[in-house]
Amino acid sequence: MSVPPPPAVAAEAEATPEEARARPSQGPGPPDPPGPGYVLGLDLGSSVIRCHVYDRAARIHGSSSQKVKVIYPQNGWVEIDPEVLWSQFIAVIKEAVQAAGIQMHQIVGLGISTQRATFITWNKKTGNHFHNFISWQDLRATELMKSWNNSILLKLIRNSCKMLHLFTRSRRLLGISLFTFTTQQVGLRLAWVLQNLIEVRKAAAEENCCFGTIDTWLLHKLTKGSAYATDFSNASTTGIFDPYQMCWSGILTSLLSIPISVLPPVKDTSHNFGSVDKEILGASIPIVALVADQQAAMFGECCFQRGDVKFTMGTGTFLDINTGTNVQQTIGGFYPLIGWKIGPEVVCLAEGNAADTGTAIKWAQNLNLFVDADETEKMAKSLPDSEGVCFVPSFSGLQVPLNDPCACASFMGLKSSTTKYHLVRAILESIAFRNKQLYEMMQKEIAIPVTTVRADGGVCKNSFIMQMTSDLINEKIDRPAQIDMSCLGAASLAGLAVGFWTNKEELKRLRESERIFEPQRKWKEYEASMENWVKAVKRSMNWYSKM
Repeated sequence: MSVPPPPAVAAEAEATPEEARARPSQGPGPPDPPGPGYVLGLDLGSSVIRCHVYDRAARIHGSSSQKVKVIYPQNGWVEIDPEVLWSQFIAVIKEAVQAAGIQMHQIVGLGISTQRATFITWNKKTGNHFHNFISWQDLRATELMKSWNNSILLKLIRNSCKMLHLFTRSRRLLGISLFTFTTQQVGLRLAWVLQNLIEVRKAAAEENCCFGTIDTWLLHKLTKGSAYATDFSNASTTGIFDPYQMCWSGILTSLLSIPISVLPPVKDTSHNFGSVDKEILGASIPIVALVADQQAAMFGECCFQRGDVKFTMGTGTFLDINTGTNVQQTIGGFYPLIGWKIGPEVVCLAEGNAADTGTAIKWAQNLNLFVDADETEKMAKSLPDSEGVCFVPSFSGLQVPLNDPCACASFMGLKSSTTKYHLVRAILESIAFRNKQLYEMMQKEIAIPVTTVRADGGVCKNSFIMQMTSDLINEKIDRPAQIDMSCLGAASLAGLAVGFWTNKEELKRLRESERIFEPQRKWKEYEASMENWVKAVKRSMNWYSKM
């Protein structure tokens, strides 16, 4: 899973010519509704690529997965080789269809969910990439971020918009007044690429450079260059998109010297993007949904109503709330996203995240604290508490509400009596404590009553974390029978586009719950432990003066 940036700076009241050119175009309508068949849902996440074959009852008939191969060329740099990723992507599709015991021509629609804010640039004429994918976890733009956030120009823009907001009450001006750059934004890393890679800068100047997040690049590859686009959910996570004007932001692209010409057209989330070239998979499969992974999970969970909330606990934890048709601006770090756009329907979300959830558990496994992640629940429950041991999950810094990219991961409170069981319990507790922080910040800053809380992602299988989170936030949490919600969300959007499923009400009827977690302990019983953990977090902050 991936992280989007804080709210993009809103565009000018009157769109510039460049922005008008960057507005989404209307594409062809959806293909004719199919007869009997299957829909493919594919999720290319931060850790794993998964593909599921779904029937009309939303049951999985065949699956395949491969681990995403990540490269760390320098300290703080995180990349993915596009050639390796492409071969893995094609392999999981073929393996899933084979596992389902069907033929490729029986697939009536493909929906693709992807990790967000991971991008690449390539030569428009040749299709050759200029560099590897630069991951959303990459920290190469840290110094650029600090420079911009401390710049007189950005402070002047923020203060001016703050004053104007007092008179106009414009939410767009409020968005600008609260804007802060982060390393997770595509904008700063793309600006870094343009500043440091001469070949990219030259191609951009000659309008021979294409930029794309993973969805855009996959679409381009699958159609052998005949399609070039992104969707609103993915565009809204880049930090250079204006969710108010629903187009690329002229202000931000100008500030960062990013030519609008390198950015793709923006289309509906459920849309006829084109078809897979027959030579690639042996059949011409319609590509009818592109969606960012967290928005896909929200759709898969059927969080269609204002106030619906979901926790996705995978590589990181992502807390999203459906805010209806309104873009929500907050001070503490919850940022507005476009959840999806289907025809005239636009659904907005607000999201906060913690970057290290599954990564913390995987790290502990690599240290041989346990053999299988399923063991951790039993290990944690075998102890009454962690005996004062605290773990700070900060391999990629701390996000909302702390927002410190220089915080370090750490264990504190170790004693001679500490065992690996205490360490494991401390890790699981830290995930629940971060969930509590995210939920509290959401309640504080977004004045929308919560209707339902749902969970998905691999870590939600851990009932210790789920129960502790339910206790801490004092809410019921619904865990679904299928936890790969990004796959299901992508497939659902694709199925709606081709008439495989009729409407969202049908999808809601097909969703199945596996277990409802209800609060069993009061917050007071956790208060002392969490206060101790918060103290450990504070001591881990600003550990790295330079990344």
